[in-house]
Amino acid sequence: MSLRYLSWLAVGLGWVWLGLGANAQDAPRGAERGRSLEDYRRFALSQQADAERGRLLFADEGRLGCAKCHTVDGSGGKAGPDLFAIGDKFARPDLIEAVLLPSSNIAVGYGTTVVETRGGEEVSGILKRLSEEGVELMGADGKAVVIPRAEIKERRNSSVSLMPDALQAGLTMREFNDLIEYLVQLREPARAQADDRRTPGTIPALARMVALRPVYAEPLKAPKIDGVESGLTGYWPIPGEQGAALVTHQTGIIWFMEQPRRGDAPPKLWLDLTAETYSKTGPNGMLGLAFHPKFRSNRKYYLKYHVFEGKTITTAIVERRMRADFRQDSGEPPRRVISVPSPGGDHGGGCVEFGPDGYLYFGPGDSGPHRDPQGNAQNMGLLLGKICRIDVDRRDPGMEYGIPADNPFVGRPGVRPEIWASGFRNPWRFCFDPADGTLWATDVGQDRMEEVMKVRKGENHGWNVYEAFERFSDAFRKSGETYVAPLMAYRRRYGNSITGGYVYRGRSAPAFDGVYVFGDFNTKMIFGLQESGGEPRVVRHLATCPERLVSFGVDGEGELYAVGFEGTIYRMDFSGCSLPTQ
Repeated sequence: MSLRYLSWLAVGLGWVWLGLGANAQDAPRGAERGRSLEDYRRFALSQQADAERGRLLFADEGRLGCAKCHTVDGSGGKAGPDLFAIGDKFARPDLIEAVLLPSSNIAVGYGTTVVETRGGEEVSGILKRLSEEGVELMGADGKAVVIPRAEIKERRNSSVSLMPDALQAGLTMREFNDLIEYLVQLREPARAQADDRRTPGTIPALARMVALRPVYAEPLKAPKIDGVESGLTGYWPIPGEQGAALVTHQTGIIWFMEQPRRGDAPPKLWLDLTAETYSKTGPNGMLGLAFHPKFRSNRKYYLKYHVFEGKTITTAIVERRMRADFRQDSGEPPRRVISVPSPGGDHGGGCVEFGPDGYLYFGPGDSGPHRDPQGNAQNMGLLLGKICRIDVDRRDPGMEYGIPADNPFVGRPGVRPEIWASGFRNPWRFCFDPADGTLWATDVGQDRMEEVMKVRKGENHGWNVYEAFERFSDAFRKSGETYVAPLMAYRRRYGNSITGGYVYRGRSAPAFDGVYVFGDFNTKMIFGLQESGGEPRVVRHLATCPERLVSFGVDGEGELYAVGFEGTIYRMDFSGCSLPTQ
């Protein structure tokens, strides 16, 4: 499945059409019989449109009823997702595809959840709350239904959208185009884009952009599972093996790749873990990999992926070993280091890294649903919504790992001792600066902003009390608690699904030494941030990835790579580029 927010888009815009579904069976007015999807697509890409007519159509409860399910001002709270600034988040072709093919990519959080009761009934809707008491779903009519836990026989995610198919048939092509134009024009107001170093309204591009050069001749692809979209998740150069790397795919496939001086070696299958990797719904699957600090002697490496156990999606961190030639997995039985159940099945985080202290850090997200209604990120009795720190070289009683003695909450009643920092929604990649050991992280936002932060021992980074610098909810606010703001955040003009990267410490581009490189999955933009004294000093648009930007990689020389979800690995070439001083 599309890893993060393209799926949100398809489902979100699918909700626009729910009001039309009832009429689509009855030759809705304005319908153009015999028109194909391609006819609508071509028309909306080539003809002028009227956003005001589209707005009236959006608001017409007698036709589409879009406003019944959606807000467009950031307030949220209805059955469908808020469409605030959706025109900043997605290009016109993406908006067209999402409306024409709403069931093609359905993410957990806005997809359909089906609850079967012990009495034989089935209740469908959007998952809004999951607790010990039961499950709360919201239907297309905006009404909430609570099913007590004692009455639930089974809860599952459906691959079918609540909206019926062929809904564009209820509109003329001109009306369809007008509606798309209205969505395109839903952009963040200029007043919200006022320039500020921490929330820049404008991120200028370099005078000469960083070049992205494909590492391999052909993209890496894996077969679809149950027909859902999936893609690459990471590029992991093997320490001490020049030009050799592992490439992870969301479905659980791992390839061994080399960069010979002439030509390209064909991809070699390293592991196929598709049978145990859960990647069918949401941003789940094979997401992270880390090499042990003593990898050259013990040959250990660690995978972070999702499994489905006991009817629950669970994050698993697993230890494996390579053969002595570093060209193949050893085939030895793996060791499950830790498991973190994710009841909401969303926001699983995407990173596992060893720190300079030799301990393993990993970051489960809040698990969803959207807005974290259970307050998981602020619940210190859970690992969800945290960055955690464990010792994989020692095993405490009853566990497959040890708790470092200097973890900030060791011995605190009711607090999980694995926690290093709290208050995260979905920390999609973090890294340690090899120069000073600073932990850099990014957190995918809810409605307004994407966050870049430096994370220190014991800090609370605020979600869901804050989203970046803005108050979000007081439901789980704690008296006397200190909430740490991010170093910087960008608004929807530049994307809605941040992808963390690395601090550049390579030798080929000394002008970029110390620059934190990150990007956005959906806009595909790559940014560089230079900070001084805890303040952003320079932020620039470095490049635009040809594919959706799912991850970055770094080799033994400190050089950086961009990972395209659609299958291409790009080497970042800084030749001829310079970074302004301010």
